[in-house]
Amino acid sequence: MNQNLYPELGESGKNQARSLLDKFKLEMLKVIEQVSEETLGDLYCDVANTIESDSWTNYRNAMVLGFCEYDSNGGYDYKRLRSKILDEHRESIIKDLNQDNIEEIKKLEIQIEWYKSALGN
Repeated sequence: MNQNLYPELGESGKNQARSLLDKFKLEMLKVIEQVSEETLGDLYCDVANTIESDSWTNYRNAMVLGFCEYDSNGGYDYKRLRSKILDEHRESIIKDLNQDNIEEIKKLEIQIEWYKSALGN
């Protein structure tokens, strides 16, 4: 099981992005003769570096939001995905939820004790 919530962009994705940028660069050189190779190279380098760090991060965040927000769709069947995840990982999900509840109970107990001491009980 992959524990990484935000997986890296795979080689296929990186290659696809690089291919798209290569095509863009060639088309731009055909269309804009007065733009120097250096200027276009700067743009090419800047864009290539942000594909994974910006667009890919936005995509991953949208996916996480889809899993967390039950009314979210975003073009994916999150209800079916969540059901499948629950079916395959029920025990570990329940264990995690129980841990979350234990932490919440501890916080509430501390608050109750504080209120009791504040009221002099």
